[in-house]
Amino acid sequence: MKNRLKILRAERGWSQQVLAERLQVSRQSINAIETGKYDPSLPLAFRIAELFGLTIEQIFISPSQD
Repeated sequence: MKNRLKILRAERGWSQQVLAERLQVSRQSINAIETGKYDPSLPLAFRIAELFGLTIEQIFISPSQD
């Protein structure tokens, strides 16, 4: 699933490690999400959206719209 996580993280000057710590997941999980190798669970997607103050749809791109 495509997403804007890397862009949003970069806009805030956060490393993958910093984002991982804020979300209480591993840096490897952040890397996998950013590269589209892993789709986050719904609870994690909500935590990501809340952290950035956006909706899930503003971060993650539905495969049907890809």
